[in-house]
Amino acid sequence: MAELLEIIKGRKSVRSFADQAISAEDRSRLEQYLQSIDNPFGVPVRFVLLDAKEKGLSSPVLTGETLYVAGLVKKGPYADVAFGFSFEKLVLYAWSLGIGTTWIGGTMKRELFERAAGLAEDEMMPCMSPLGYPAKKRSVRESLMRKGVGADARLSTDKLFFDGSWGRPLQAEASGELRDLMEMVRWAPSAVNKQPWRIIAADGCFHFYEKQDKGYVSDKTGDLQKVDVGIALCHFVMGMEAQGKKPELTLQDPGIAVPEEVRYIATVKAAVPAPTAE
Repeated sequence: MAELLEIIKGRKSVRSFADQAISAEDRSRLEQYLQSIDNPFGVPVRFVLLDAKEKGLSSPVLTGETLYVAGLVKKGPYADVAFGFSFEKLVLYAWSLGIGTTWIGGTMKRELFERAAGLAEDEMMPCMSPLGYPAKKRSVRESLMRKGVGADARLSTDKLFFDGSWGRPLQAEASGELRDLMEMVRWAPSAVNKQPWRIIAADGCFHFYEKQDKGYVSDKTGDLQKVDVGIALCHFVMGMEAQGKKPELTLQDPGIAVPEEVRYIATVKAAVPAPTAE
């Protein structure tokens, strides 16, 4: 649990890369991990590694990158949330290997990446990411970008987690398991650091919602804020698993009164696995 929390809190978006290829050993680990990624929505997400030079790919916000990974998902219910969940598992695993990433949904020539990744008509590519070892020093442009979006700032947990009803802050002991889960969710990355997820805890369940803002939905990317909620869900579920619990996900709206711009996404309940007979 402590190791996962350290990875989540330590991971930063990387836009300045050491101009060197990922080692054969690390690339093999990544490729194997990509084949194992799943999500609790049962929506397959397809990952494609793309050589930057070979495919003629680049992004104006990046320097030194040599490899990209594109994520593709079939359009349909929960595609955006499932994508966020699965792609974040890749991001966290890459960071555990010392490999940097950053979520990119717009600052690239999208049509080139979609063509290189073999995007099908019934698929969408919400985001892609570079993959590489971080440079020893960030570029000036990257430092300014991070400052502009407040990349190292996060909302406090009382603004994200509610107890039973909307707006009533959920309290948790500073050293408790729930506090660790809340911190994992709080540190989830999101588009321009909007943190659009909100969670209401009630009757042993955690109901996840999207607090919608305008301008984050398109045919090409789906709802990027639903992608962000998928990222937060990933942190929460992985945290529960690290605590030895078995998260159960359902899609039944509990009917709790919420503001007009808020949409229900999913519910997580934790069950402790029964001990194995010896």
